[in-house]
Amino acid sequence: MTEDYRRCAEMIRQADGLLITAGAGIGVDSGLPDFRGPQGFWGAYPALGRARIAFEAIANPAAFASQPRLAWGFYGHRLNLYRRTVPHEGFRILQRIGERLPHGAYVYTSNVDGQFQIAGFAEDRIAECHGSIHHLQCIHRCHQGIWTADDFLPEIDEEHCLLTSDFPICPRCHDLARPNILMFGDWDWLSARSDSQEQGLHAWLRQVERPLVIEVGAGTNIPTARLLGERVPGPLIRINPTEPQLPHGKGVSIAAGGLAALRAIDSCLV
Repeated sequence: MTEDYRRCAEMIRQADGLLITAGAGIGVDSGLPDFRGPQGFWGAYPALGRARIAFEAIANPAAFASQPRLAWGFYGHRLNLYRRTVPHEGFRILQRIGERLPHGAYVYTSNVDGQFQIAGFAEDRIAECHGSIHHLQCIHRCHQGIWTADDFLPEIDEEHCLLTSDFPICPRCHDLARPNILMFGDWDWLSARSDSQEQGLHAWLRQVERPLVIEVGAGTNIPTARLLGERVPGPLIRINPTEPQLPHGKGVSIAAGGLAALRAIDSCLV
């Protein structure tokens, strides 16, 4: 595998812009839970496991209509978790790689956790294709507004996965607010913020002549980030411990965790 890391370093030296594509796997080294499969999800949320509530059922706008305290118990717990999580060293390694290149780096992620912003990536260089848990919208979409969740400080009964504090409220109709996240079976997600981010990404890509994609932890279960990286012209470094397969001739696949692989690539750049 050492030769693969050297090849990655050479790809970085030849690039003029870095596109970072990331899925849920990038957060594992920061201690964030892996929801892969029902057992992984229920292990992180045992109250939902006892009730046999699947991820697809709670990550669903219908849950906010039928069981709002349970739905916000789940999302409120995640919001608190993401706020206190410290991004691992791999985020800084990716920043340093981007700083080497004339056009810098841009992030495209299916994660909603805001970890790239917390790690210090510029807000205008991040595209969150599924939205952000750090932003809210009206559950009824009574207007097109999307606002920050900074003032929402959820208190959670973790044993029962229930919100015990006040709900976040829509400032216009004063009904329930929900996360500005694309959920399962979701026809009411307001995508304007994510659409604007993606427009910025594509404007940046038009300037880059020799793009390199480094993908970390993007699996096939939710393949949005994975597929974008494959479409971008230029080589792709895919870092994934369980699904490292690449289209033929596309680049380098590394069957390892994100932090370990990024440290090894970084060592070859010295």
